[in-house]
Amino acid sequence: MQYDNPKEDYETRLESMSTSDNHGYEPPHSGQNMLNDTNKRLPDTPRLCNPANVDPHITASNSSSPTQSSKPTDDAPQWNANYTSPVNPSANRRPSSPAEAAAGARSPEELLRRLSLTRQSPEHQSAVDFNPRTAYPGLELSGNIISATFCVPYKINYGSDGDWELIARRGTSALFDSFSYLASPEIPWKHTLVGWTGEIDRIPNRATDTWMFDGTMNSAPLNKASAPIPVDPHAKIPQPNESADLRIPVEDQKRLKLELERDHGGRVAPVWLVDEADSDDAVTLRDQHKWRRYGEHELFTLFHYKQNEPSDGRAMKKAWKDYVKMNEAFADAIVAVYRPGDVILVHDYQLLLLPSFLRQRIPTIYVGFFLHIPFPSSEYYRCLTKRNDILQGVLGANMIGFQAFSYSRHFSSCCSRILSFDSSPAGVDFFGSHVAVDVFPIGINAATTLQSAFGTPAIEDKIAALRELYADKKIIVGRDRLDSVRGVAQKLQAFEIFLERHPEWHEKVVLIQVTSPTSIEDRDEKSDKTETKISDLVARINGNFGSLSFVPVHHYPQYLTKDEYFALLRIADLGLITSVRDGMNTTALEYILCQRDNHSPLIISEFSGTAGSLGDAMHINPWDLSGVADAIDKALKMSEADKNDSHQRLYKYVTKNTIQTWTDNYLKRLLTNLASFDTNKTTPPLDRAKLLDRYRNSSRRLFMFDYDGTLTPIVRDPDAAIPSDRVIRTLKTLAADTRNAVWIISGRDQKFLDEWMGHIPALGLSAEHGSFVRMPNSTHWENLTETFDMSWQTKVMRVFEKYTERTMGSFIERKKIALTWHYRRADPELGAYQARRCQVELEAKLTPHYDLEVMAGKANLEVRPRFVNKGEIAKRLVKAYGSGEASAPDFVLCLGDDFTDEDMFRSLRASKLRDDHVFAVTVGASSKQTLARWHLVEPPDVVSAIAMLNGTADAGNIGMPATLEASPPNNKA
Repeated sequence: MQYDNPKEDYETRLESMSTSDNHGYEPPHSGQNMLNDTNKRLPDTPRLCNPANVDPHITASNSSSPTQSSKPTDDAPQWNANYTSPVNPSANRRPSSPAEAAAGARSPEELLRRLSLTRQSPEHQSAVDFNPRTAYPGLELSGNIISATFCVPYKINYGSDGDWELIARRGTSALFDSFSYLASPEIPWKHTLVGWTGEIDRIPNRATDTWMFDGTMNSAPLNKASAPIPVDPHAKIPQPNESADLRIPVEDQKRLKLELERDHGGRVAPVWLVDEADSDDAVTLRDQHKWRRYGEHELFTLFHYKQNEPSDGRAMKKAWKDYVKMNEAFADAIVAVYRPGDVILVHDYQLLLLPSFLRQRIPTIYVGFFLHIPFPSSEYYRCLTKRNDILQGVLGANMIGFQAFSYSRHFSSCCSRILSFDSSPAGVDFFGSHVAVDVFPIGINAATTLQSAFGTPAIEDKIAALRELYADKKIIVGRDRLDSVRGVAQKLQAFEIFLERHPEWHEKVVLIQVTSPTSIEDRDEKSDKTETKISDLVARINGNFGSLSFVPVHHYPQYLTKDEYFALLRIADLGLITSVRDGMNTTALEYILCQRDNHSPLIISEFSGTAGSLGDAMHINPWDLSGVADAIDKALKMSEADKNDSHQRLYKYVTKNTIQTWTDNYLKRLLTNLASFDTNKTTPPLDRAKLLDRYRNSSRRLFMFDYDGTLTPIVRDPDAAIPSDRVIRTLKTLAADTRNAVWIISGRDQKFLDEWMGHIPALGLSAEHGSFVRMPNSTHWENLTETFDMSWQTKVMRVFEKYTERTMGSFIERKKIALTWHYRRADPELGAYQARRCQVELEAKLTPHYDLEVMAGKANLEVRPRFVNKGEIAKRLVKAYGSGEASAPDFVLCLGDDFTDEDMFRSLRASKLRDDHVFAVTVGASSKQTLARWHLVEPPDVVSAIAMLNGTADAGNIGMPATLEASPPNNKA
């Protein structure tokens, strides 16, 4: 039987809540207080070691920059801001900017699509033609960029007389070129570089030490003729000795800052990582390698799909604490130079926690993060013991960039599978705030590389010598670090198979393999094993296929000079890169530029992050040794026309997508996302003082609380979300005051609420989003929807059962009115996909015939009558007091965490209650889109706020951010 108007019947029953005897319930009146107000004291706010309440309008440091007149000496570091402009510059502007393309986007997915459709013409609009303040006026940008990188671009040595020696650091040249570009006076940004000093060594005695430091801690002898002259592959690379404690006075610290700024062109804020600061502000450095250990031993290893041997975990725990301290030190250094409107760019895996620490200190800060190494799949990443902390740390950024799409997809998948956050190709929903995820393949400074490769006569001499040495032979060039993930062993094994299968190439082809020391400081048996394996392979190949007059493999385990390196790339007949896992590989890009005249082909591993950008190179699977051997043969036999055609497209890509272009694109995409998801429109934290003051001066108090996600955390198993003893005690105390009307308005069914809340007689309960009501001091449940036709439930059950069979881990919750399909225990991607299909089917088959609403909740899909919602209950509870200033509630506290609770907030806004009497509070991030006027971060904060009103002593931690297990170190910037 279909009833005439069930909605009117529902509203009539709600109306009766204010006119009937209400089963003995009456709104509380003044003068019935059972507690003494003198016990309700506002607790003192504790001072936090990790200050979340720092004033965001922090003034910049007053430290003066060096004078522009200081000139570098002849042996000054070579890294500076005098970058070379991109190749093929043009004054033509692009027809549309990212800001214009993103205008009107209504969702993260639509924003991503619009940005992807923005054309990137070869005449790239550089930052020189772009004023960020004009393009994004709503962001109120200061025009300053603060880049945070693990180490400053120099290896720093310290002399006993207080002198500093700066040597350009090897590796990550693309990143350092980006810093130079940002510090250039030709673009509208001002730049500040924040980085650790790195391990500082004493300047060696030149009279006794014959080897030189290179740009990293892996110092190796530099052989001026290292390219044509082999070295002993079994010889150990000399390593610097760990120096004793190094004490650096404050005057020398200031002088180092000036020397670092001398060639940078912008400000430099060096981070001093120390356990303790001396009383005179001097720093004492000891065990400097420890700051690297967690990042390089745990993160770098696992992110490259490698696992460490099992251990008791004590060393890892200590390394983790050092990792947290280091990220805290960087946060302190950035806050010291920060001004409102600054943009913070954080780089790489050593600083994964930094975005969250910055967000805790300055909630409205603009932060972008870029990961320069791969990000593993969720099946591998879940092996990391600190997996949640790392993900939540990096999600403090507004945008996260990756080298390849597969890395961004893995990251979003980890957020869904491990943290249970909603994610899409456009980004991650992090406690209600949108964190954009995007792909930015990095480039190199093409103009500088071409100048270095073709602009000096010394290189021509090197090339002539090498051609004479390897006359009438094809030259295959490989250049890798001594890491197992670089695939040098696979390369040698594939070359051995190539020689076995193709005897016609004997004595006609040579492989020149340059293996520079690893960038990873944790030297252990694994690196020794890798080095030994490579040496054994080289010896075996040369023994089997070499002769007195011919050596097929020339292995150089050392750094080459720049001239030697570019000379090798220019004369090569084939570039061979066989990384088994790699983020960005700048060697491939440099090789393409150096082949400007020869057009030799490039073979690159499909597991390299650069491979996706170089579609015209030959892609190989380094684990398929036979396939690599066949690719070598094919490349060496490639026709000139095919080589020219392939190289032309590769060369065009590299010269177009330079490091300057990468920097511009990243900044513009970050600013566009910031403008589209305005982080300044945040919900302020609940004002405890104002809340308590209003509470004490009121007599007609109404409390409305959601349950899941508000009083208790969201858990995978809904049945496990039971209230803690603290929640029960707090609610019981609050409801005991007869001036308080306390209601739980939940989507849970009657049975659950009766079981866990029913023993508190003064508590009002509303089940299934307002379908059932149990008045205070009553055990009777009233069905407010009993006149509604429920025949739709059978049809909905058939649909839910079909999708339950298709989705392992899902289940159906049958309530008296609503039906809910849960997929919280299922695979998150499969569950979300099936939920979308199920929702479409239900809306197509049922909503045209029944007045139903299909609601997508947190890992669930619920069907219920459309006119049943929490807002109607809130409206009637307020109306039960009566209208007019003398009878209406003079204190209302409403708390909820998801979109179903927005109906309550909307109802309170539409009411005639005074704004200062209503506290609508959402639970979640401050950037969450909500109708609430206040926010609390998580359920423990909710319980603490209620406990504060009760006057209990444990309320002092309300609003405190959850901090990681470590105390911040003393540091200076």
